[in-house]
Amino acid sequence: MRPKAPPPPARDPEIVLGIAKAGVIPGAVVASILQRDFASMAVTRFGESSRPTLVTAPPPLIRGRRVLVVDETCDSGETLKLALSAVRKVGPADVRTAVSFKTGPYEPDFYALASESFIILPWDREIIVDGEFVMRPEYAVRLGELAPRQMD
Repeated sequence: MRPKAPPPPARDPEIVLGIAKAGVIPGAVVASILQRDFASMAVTRFGESSRPTLVTAPPPLIRGRRVLVVDETCDSGETLKLALSAVRKVGPADVRTAVSFKTGPYEPDFYALASESFIILPWDREIIVDGEFVMRPEYAVRLGELAPRQMD
């Protein structure tokens, strides 16, 4: 007879919720490592200086479960605050936050690296314009380039 496994700690998430778009990749990785269910919700900004907007709500399956909300970076915390507000309305048992990169004053519960540097994620660096890969325009401006450069 095998011994019974101990119950998971109270803070151990039952589901990982990635914030789309860029938080889905680290969220899926965390869910895979922890061997937990994964779901997503979408929060976006319609411009560099605009406030985040909820695009898709968190799924109802988080109700009563321990949830870890994951995003790629966190500076002011506006995106995470909006996501947390939406998640809490669904009624999870517990909710924690995690980001890959903490780049500002907001304190998520967990983060991999803290840096004041501007972070460009490899999967988010380029977009397709007129059938060609180009550097995302807001990154080009931030990096001080005169125009988006095309990749060879």
